[in-house]
Amino acid sequence: MNIGVGLDASLRLTPDQETELSRQAASMGYTSLWTPAGAGYDFFQLCLHRWHATRAVIEEGLIVGTAVYPVEAQLPQAFALSAATAGELTAGRFILGIGSGGVYRDAYQGRFGSDVPVISLMRDYLTIIKRLLRGETVDYQGKTTSLHGAQLRLGGRVPPPTPVYLAALGPQMLYLGGELADGISLNWCSAEQIAWSRRQVAQGAAKAGRDPSDIKLSEYIRICVDDDVEVARRAFIRSVMGYALGQSVPSERERGLGYRGHFERMGFTDELLRLDMMRREGATEEQLIQAFPDELALKVGYYGPASGAAKAFRTLAEGLDIAIVRVVAARPTVESALAVMEACQPAGRG
Repeated sequence: MNIGVGLDASLRLTPDQETELSRQAASMGYTSLWTPAGAGYDFFQLCLHRWHATRAVIEEGLIVGTAVYPVEAQLPQAFALSAATAGELTAGRFILGIGSGGVYRDAYQGRFGSDVPVISLMRDYLTIIKRLLRGETVDYQGKTTSLHGAQLRLGGRVPPPTPVYLAALGPQMLYLGGELADGISLNWCSAEQIAWSRRQVAQGAAKAGRDPSDIKLSEYIRICVDDDVEVARRAFIRSVMGYALGQSVPSERERGLGYRGHFERMGFTDELLRLDMMRREGATEEQLIQAFPDELALKVGYYGPASGAAKAFRTLAEGLDIAIVRVVAARPTVESALAVMEACQPAGRG
């Protein structure tokens, strides 16, 4: 199992601090650096910045990737061009991760005037992007998007091999990933969810005649460390709450989709409904953090003293090919972020 690091905008890193933490990650033995949505900078530029920084420690640089870029941000041919460019500039050390983002939400679909078939959308994006990255001339008519007579060349050359990972939580998306993607980007999973996810991926791979072991399972595992457990808890709960609850109380349809459906499949329906009721009654963020179930939080991540982080991380990472330490800083300092990286650094380092 490879171990990477995920750094996000909540850390409020300056470019110099990005450089420092990237080099520290390489020195600690991590093998990859991942940039999530809302990174605060352009995804691809930040990946290149981090790769260049790690070359001061490792000649070839760490693998860098987006996990994940929501497809509503741009057209598939734009994704392919950016990914191919990043792949060439990093000598093949770049991974493109894409996901459906908020396409399934009622508010988003309303802007289109009709339902967007999310699985069809992701199938179309994956198909077009992968064909372009292989240097093929693409003539494709999908249910949601199409492209005709398009080919990707970088200075007249076929793009370097660039893996494409799919963000997936539910059975249909995992099945699709097994059919088409090079890897799966999981998020907020228990060990049981990882095993279940691998089975769904294997079924999709079997349909497409692929070897399931060729499809890598990766996941962000959020870790927050501090000697003051309550400080660590509050920071961690704040990071999970937006996913589990969403920005607003979900509709009945939305409850079965996206992250809300994911957490309900893990058995937390009643707990989340209670929090929804609190929101309807005007509860503050602080009240929601206080009421948020610790059982849910610790089923998908870790908060507490640094001494317990590595063991918790290894337990949560069971069954993955790439386990990513998603840094949650307990305090607004670079030192707090670095403490997480130190606590979970690969065995034999430090």
